[in-house]
Amino acid sequence: MLGDFTFHNPTKLYFGENSLENLSKELGKYGEKVMLVYGGGSIRKNGIYDAVQAELRKAGKQTVELSGVMPNPTIEKVMEGVALARKEAVDFILAVGGGSVCDYGKAVAGSAYCEQDPWEYYFNNFGEMTCRWIPVGCVLTMAGTGSEMDSCSVISKHSENRKKFYYFRNPDFSILNPVYTYTVPKHHTVAGIYDIMSHILEQYLSGTDDNTTDYIAEGLMRSLVVSSRKVLGNPEDYEARSNIMWTADMGFERASRLREAHRLDGTHAGAGCRRLYRRNARTHALGCQRGLLPSAHRAFRRCGEKIPPTGNLRVGYCSRRKDGPGNRIGRARTDGGLDAGTGTGNGHHGLRCRSVATRRYGRCVPYQRNRLCCPYS
Repeated sequence: MLGDFTFHNPTKLYFGENSLENLSKELGKYGEKVMLVYGGGSIRKNGIYDAVQAELRKAGKQTVELSGVMPNPTIEKVMEGVALARKEAVDFILAVGGGSVCDYGKAVAGSAYCEQDPWEYYFNNFGEMTCRWIPVGCVLTMAGTGSEMDSCSVISKHSENRKKFYYFRNPDFSILNPVYTYTVPKHHTVAGIYDIMSHILEQYLSGTDDNTTDYIAEGLMRSLVVSSRKVLGNPEDYEARSNIMWTADMGFERASRLREAHRLDGTHAGAGCRRLYRRNARTHALGCQRGLLPSAHRAFRRCGEKIPPTGNLRVGYCSRRKDGPGNRIGRARTDGGLDAGTGTGNGHHGLRCRSVATRRYGRCVPYQRNRLCCPYS
């Protein structure tokens, strides 16, 4: 391994079927008033909301709620949360949901007492956060982004057609119960799988040294391919769900993130634009990314050699035909194949591309009309 690094993550993680039992214990460390934030209301239907409320009552907390957090939360929604947090003088923010809800909780926590316009100060100018921070905790209901264990918050502003990020602070704790992901629709499960793989590849395709993180990444990719195939066949496979959830954290935040990743290869930048303009989930928009850095040739060749025992992740063409062999997101060509069932072409996202080139095991594959490349096809 080349270079120096410091590894530290302050988020305490509770993992497992009984992990929510630790919520009341953790909440006892904070003030009386908790702001509960969540998305469109699915947690009310699947019982997670009632379980969380029971823990809040057990801890003796007063609760104020803010629902309706959308994918790619907007700055306008953030300011709604800021106003509520100030009005109610909340002592703690509990985010219950997926990555977008976790991002939202951190954005509100860092903006509530910011004297400047948060969008300009944080997201446009990366100003240092010096104001009061409201502690944040997360109860994760969907695996994918790793937001429950990092400081990053991604917020959109549709009037500017922009989506930007800022590093606030990590959640103090996060609760990960794989059972909570059983009811996630297949469409979103696939999106999470694709996001996890993309995060791992961002590290794997970076650098040219013989780095321990490459070996870790290969194991994570192998685990993800195997578990993804299982969970798509049986959404209530606890072992598969738990492996995917843990791979998301290990792949993005922990073991494989010990060197600077190439983030300008279009994988997330381009997906962010597609997601913002077309209101797609970022992880679905990731499916139509094609650009790879020249330094990725060696890594993809190595990936093809190392992963075959459980699934050969390959670079290839994606047909735009409805029955095309590559017209699926997250498809890993294994002995049985992984058909995750969602479109990955630019056409699927309402976009057109004029030219593109990608790399296939070290040689250039030119862009052809009506043929798009998916890195896992």
